[in-house]
Amino acid sequence: MTLQIAFIGFGKSTTRYHLPFVLVRKDKLHVAHIFRRHEKLELEQQPQYAHIHFTSQLDDILNDPQVKLVVICTQVDSHFDYAKKALEAGKNVLVEKPFTPTLEQARELFALAKQKGLIVTPYQNRRFDSCFLTMKKAIASGLLGRIVEVESHFDMYRPDAPTQPGTAVNGAFYGLGVHTMDQIISLFGRPDRVAYDIRSVRNPLNPDDTFETQLFYGDMKAVVKTSHLVKIAGPKFIVHGTRGSFVKYGIDQQETSLKAWIMPGEPDFAADDSVAQLEYVNDAGDSVRETWQAESGDYGRVYDALYQTLLHGEANYVSETDVLTNMELLERGFEQTSPSVVTLS
Repeated sequence: MTLQIAFIGFGKSTTRYHLPFVLVRKDKLHVAHIFRRHEKLELEQQPQYAHIHFTSQLDDILNDPQVKLVVICTQVDSHFDYAKKALEAGKNVLVEKPFTPTLEQARELFALAKQKGLIVTPYQNRRFDSCFLTMKKAIASGLLGRIVEVESHFDMYRPDAPTQPGTAVNGAFYGLGVHTMDQIISLFGRPDRVAYDIRSVRNPLNPDDTFETQLFYGDMKAVVKTSHLVKIAGPKFIVHGTRGSFVKYGIDQQETSLKAWIMPGEPDFAADDSVAQLEYVNDAGDSVRETWQAESGDYGRVYDALYQTLLHGEANYVSETDVLTNMELLERGFEQTSPSVVTLS
C-alpha cells in the first residue's frame, strides 16, 4: 500500500532534506500535493516533480481524502497553525524543526492528535546520522561498561555574522540543539537537571550562536555543545565508561552530499570513510583497541518508521515524552540569565 503525502512549504527544507528521501521510496510513498504561496516554476518543472500537483490553495491538501500525511516545512512561527489545521482536517502530521515555538503549543498539538486518533511528530532526522548511530552501537555493545560521560559536538567555522535580529527560536540552540539534545534524550531519557550556557559570541545583536548544555542522569553527564568559531575540528562524539572509551571524528555526510546535489540512491551519496576508535578492558583484564567503520546513515528512515506507524500500527519513532522533554529543555534554557542550572521536577 502507498502512503499519500502532501507538503506545506517548498523551500530548501522540502527540496533538500525531505523530497530526495521520499522520491526514492516509490513503492511506499507518493507525493500528491505541494502547497506554496508563490509559484517557483523553474523548480516545479523539474522532471522528478512531474507527478506532483503544486498549489497555492491549502484546501487542496486539507480536503483531499487520499492524503494521510501532511509534512510541514515552513518557518517555525507558522508550524503550530499549519499543524493544527492539518490535524483538524483529519491528517497525520510531520513537522520540521523546531516542532513548535513553545512547549504549550506542543502539548496542545499532541492533545488534539490524541483526540482525533492521529499522529503528530517532529522531523528528528538526526537520529539517523551515521556518526550518532555509530556511537549508539558502541554504547549498546556494553564494551564500555557503565557510561559515565558523553560529549556531543556540532561545531563549524563561520566567523561572519551579519546582523539578523530574531528571537530565541531563530538561534543555534533551537536550530541545532533541538537535534543534538534529542539524540541524548533518545538514549537516556529525561535528565534530572540541566546546566545551560547560551550566548551570542559573533554578533551580540543576533540570536545565540554558541551553547553548551550539561544533562545530568544520576552520576552520568552528557555534554551537548555547538560553536560557530571552531577552526580545528575536534571529535564529534566522545563516550567514557567504567571499562573503556569511544571517540568518533567526522560528521554524517548526507547533508554534504545533498548540498552537492548528490542524491540518495546514487553511488557516492553520503560517502564516508571516517572511523571510530574504541579502547576497553575485556573480561580477561586485557586492554583492547578496535577501529569501527561508521554506520550507514539515512534520513529516509524517518519516513520508513512513519510508514510502519501509520499503516501497521507500530509505535512512533519519537515518543511524545521525548518530544515534550526536548521542547521543555529548549524553552527553559532561556528562563534565566545564562549560564544557569535548572532542576527538572
